[in-house]
Amino acid sequence: MAPDPTIAQVTMTLAALTATGATPRPSGETLEEQTRRIISGITTQLDNRSLATQGNWKLTWLALSDANANMAYIAQSIDGSNAFAVAARGTDADLTDILEDLDVGTVVPFTENGSPDGVFVSKGAMDAFNRVVNARSIASPSPGLMLVEALSAALQSAPSSPQPTVYVTGHSLGGCIASMLGPYLQSQPWPKQPQFAVITYAAPTAGVQSFADYFDSLPWLIDERQNNTYDLVPRAWQDLLTTRDWYPSPGPQATEEVRLLIGAISERTKGNVYVQPGTLCLMNPGYTKLAKNLVNRTTQDFLGQIAFQHANSTYLDLVAAPPVPSGPVVSYVTPTFGAPGTPVTVHGTGFSLDSAVDFGQFACDKPGIDPSGTKITVKAPNGTGVVHVRVTNTLGTSPAVAMGQFAYGGPAPVVVSAVSPTSGKVGTPVTISGSGFANGATVHFKDTPSGSVKFVSTSQIVATAPDLLEVHQTVNITVTVGKATSPTSPDDEFTYTGR
Repeated sequence: MAPDPTIAQVTMTLAALTATGATPRPSGETLEEQTRRIISGITTQLDNRSLATQGNWKLTWLALSDANANMAYIAQSIDGSNAFAVAARGTDADLTDILEDLDVGTVVPFTENGSPDGVFVSKGAMDAFNRVVNARSIASPSPGLMLVEALSAALQSAPSSPQPTVYVTGHSLGGCIASMLGPYLQSQPWPKQPQFAVITYAAPTAGVQSFADYFDSLPWLIDERQNNTYDLVPRAWQDLLTTRDWYPSPGPQATEEVRLLIGAISERTKGNVYVQPGTLCLMNPGYTKLAKNLVNRTTQDFLGQIAFQHANSTYLDLVAAPPVPSGPVVSYVTPTFGAPGTPVTVHGTGFSLDSAVDFGQFACDKPGIDPSGTKITVKAPNGTGVVHVRVTNTLGTSPAVAMGQFAYGGPAPVVVSAVSPTSGKVGTPVTISGSGFANGATVHFKDTPSGSVKFVSTSQIVATAPDLLEVHQTVNITVTVGKATSPTSPDDEFTYTGR
């Protein structure tokens, strides 16, 4: 029999579930359609006994704010512990947007919870907080209710003993919002007075010293701030500049471009001094958890490592919780070009019977889903240009990937997916894998063309590493066919080890 999960494992799992269905379907869906899709996905996962939540929670309320800006839900335990969870999701965004999303150059009073005068938070955090507390559910369960109304109704129907406990949690920007929701909820009148715990993960800072002092003065059952030591996001905005000296061996070390970017982002505070509330709990202090394929001294690897260190999956691993089911992932499509109506096979993982396929902003009719969950057959819908093929189901929408592109009318998109070897001296023959290659293609190592290029197939080229002025650096390998050049990524990096 498996041991009982820790509260960190449970709350991090509940926080991770807020990412369910966060990306709207590329071909479009209404806020209600997306809300129902998220509700279905979270309900399915709460019923999953293999997760840290062990099937002991049920969804009682969920609201998605306008324009998909923020989402929050309430879950209630069904194992007799009389526990409730309020989980918040931040803006659906990439890493750069996370760091730039909150307006931290202006501070505003945090008065909505009856806090004393002189308590200030960033305007961006306040805007996100207001979107969450004012969002009204538009679908079951608890349609028509806002957060406080839904939690009050749930507490009203709960037993008086044991004393109810409300866990407020969130990851990333959701954790920032949770640090504000905790004081707000604790100040409300409740039909049965619960005890409150705030446990955040990877949360950027909500307010200045006055907010931290106010938060820390309240009677929390738990007030933990769980952060990966090498996660950049919770360093915003208290000590963001320390990240310019990352990462320790084996890297990646920050490039000058990264250092300038971090410095510019830190200036967004405009002199406001932000302070994190709660009790700091650091994870991964020895930098033993890292993406080992992202250690070269390049801007791409540094940003990729930041994304890995910040990911829900990494935090679940750090608290030793089972991973939550991943949404659909597209690996590649065949063929990669053609006309509307061309039969196309989409390869990947996580495909379910309810999966829908989009080519850019256009939806496919009647996708044929293989029972293995790794293959879908469709006919290309009407469209023009080069588009990303993406799959959407109740768990989410697959990210856009280079090998998942389809070009209407051709030629095939030029993509580098791997190089071998990934390091060597000047003159090393390098096998380049990808798609869209053609006889006569040129290959560049950074800005220098290879003097020897052998076309093998549309998916493989062999090129010799040319001499560079600096032969102890990592460079991108790009392939050019006609006017099309492959986009750069960590997959095309080659490290020079000398002449």
